[in-house]
Amino acid sequence: MADGEARSLPLRNPRNGLIEAHWPVATPAQVSAKAATLRANQAGWAALPLSKRIDVMQRWLAEVAKRKDAIAEADAADTGGCHTSYLQGFITMGNIGGWIEDARAALGRAAFHGPSTSMPQVEVRSQLVPYPLVSVISPWNAPMMLALLDAIPALFAGSAVLLKPSEVTPRFTGPLFDSVRAVPELAAVFDFVFGDGETGQALVNKADLVCFTGSVATGRNIAIRCAERLIPCFLELGGKDPVIVTENADLERAATAVLRGAVHANGMVCFSVERVYVQDSIHDAFVALLVEKAQAVRLNADNPRGGHLHPFTFAPQADIVTSHLADAVAKGATILTGGKVENIGGGLYMRPTILIDVTHDMAIMREETFGPCLPVMRFGTVEQAIALANDTQFGLTASVIAGSEEEALPIAERINAGAVFMQDSFLTFGKNRTIGTDSFGVSGLGGSRTGPESILRFVRRKALMTQHGPVADIMDDHHLGAAPPSKG
Repeated sequence: MADGEARSLPLRNPRNGLIEAHWPVATPAQVSAKAATLRANQAGWAALPLSKRIDVMQRWLAEVAKRKDAIAEADAADTGGCHTSYLQGFITMGNIGGWIEDARAALGRAAFHGPSTSMPQVEVRSQLVPYPLVSVISPWNAPMMLALLDAIPALFAGSAVLLKPSEVTPRFTGPLFDSVRAVPELAAVFDFVFGDGETGQALVNKADLVCFTGSVATGRNIAIRCAERLIPCFLELGGKDPVIVTENADLERAATAVLRGAVHANGMVCFSVERVYVQDSIHDAFVALLVEKAQAVRLNADNPRGGHLHPFTFAPQADIVTSHLADAVAKGATILTGGKVENIGGGLYMRPTILIDVTHDMAIMREETFGPCLPVMRFGTVEQAIALANDTQFGLTASVIAGSEEEALPIAERINAGAVFMQDSFLTFGKNRTIGTDSFGVSGLGGSRTGPESILRFVRRKALMTQHGPVADIMDDHHLGAAPPSKG
């Protein structure tokens, strides 16, 4: 297709299955033009003192607050009415407000001014230089939250940001960029384009740094292209997150935590519980309680704000979940609840699906399912449970529910995952402003997107050094003015 030829993509309503509109796709030339404009404007943005950028972001926070309800409705329309969607206005305000509080200290801790440790007569000053243009390519689940998780700290750092939302869930860009355009200084360095994989490739080709959330396959292709261009990329690529429930666990607490961790947002969260390992002695009682709780979960088909589970946001995901279940049953698994895709008014729903008699030969225990499924597997000893939890290519998060934190901690320390939740599941929001983490396996690449230091992904550090002593003479430069090695 010629570069200037117009294309559009259908926009499906996940609640009724109807195509609501066709959105025009940005051509590579249009992506290039927006990238050039943002890059040109970024120099002035980066030249502002951090205090001035914070002032601009404070004004943006006020504009987001005015539109928080419209933002929530747009995100809910994107996802099909996920409970978290209705909180997106407040979550975005918390994201911006958090960096208003954290940016100065986080960047300040990376600064240095003082004598060199190895050459005391040399004065060293640090300089933080933002990457000019950051491309953010966001997924169809939690579309706005995951887009802004990277975009907001990049803006605070002094970068310009070009965002491509998933072609499945772009509606949130309407009210979001209404708020951006209300702050001209921000609108000059923050923009978006709509499109598919071709558009994403164009973004990668124009960026100085890329942030991507999505599949392993696409992330690998992006990493290869970024490596060819010798630019950094930060990838979050999903998980197959385990939970270990030991025989000393409180069954009520464990079943409640596991159910929510597996089916919140219809299980379409990268850190959803996707594998459940339960000690032999409590397996049957745990499963019986889990089934009881699962049967009380309601779909939101009649009221998007009233039920617990929304439809599949991306229709093909229902087929993937169905294939995983069929494979499991063919290999000996038993489905106790759910297990069927229900077409209700055109929306595709699935009730919480509990399976037993599962093994690691099944796709549902090895591949990311991204649906409301709880495959439960027995284990005998804690050593076996740890081995099972680590028998995966992924390593995003995990959970351990035991009789006490003292029992859970040594188990958690041996699980290969970037974050391990103890005595609960789904605690990833607890680390957002507190600590950064690194993914294991194929779950991600690059520095952490959580914790105060995550803003440092978007700056390069320079050293400005002044010689206050005599300069080295080529005729007598054996030590180059360096401090002698210690005698310790």
